[in-house]
Amino acid sequence: MKNQDQDVRYQRATRRVKDIKDFYASLLAYCIVIPLLAYINWRTTSITWAIFPAIGWGIGLIFQGMNAFNFHPILGREWEERKMREFMENDAL
Repeated sequence: MKNQDQDVRYQRATRRVKDIKDFYASLLAYCIVIPLLAYINWRTTSITWAIFPAIGWGIGLIFQGMNAFNFHPILGREWEERKMREFMENDAL
């Protein structure tokens, strides 16, 4: 049982490290691509279309960061774990 708990913890830690690594990769891509799009927009037209990908990608990046760093402001991580335990106990009966 102890070995199984360690395996589960290892899998969670691996998944969390991957999520954080993916977030930083997305952030780096955002910091490179959005200024490039803004420059292209500035040089080509007077319509500021570059704001739309910046806002859309930025919102997605915020949610990815919240997931990677376990920041759940509305219901919280504890609520999710409590509900899972509750459902598991009900299934056992």
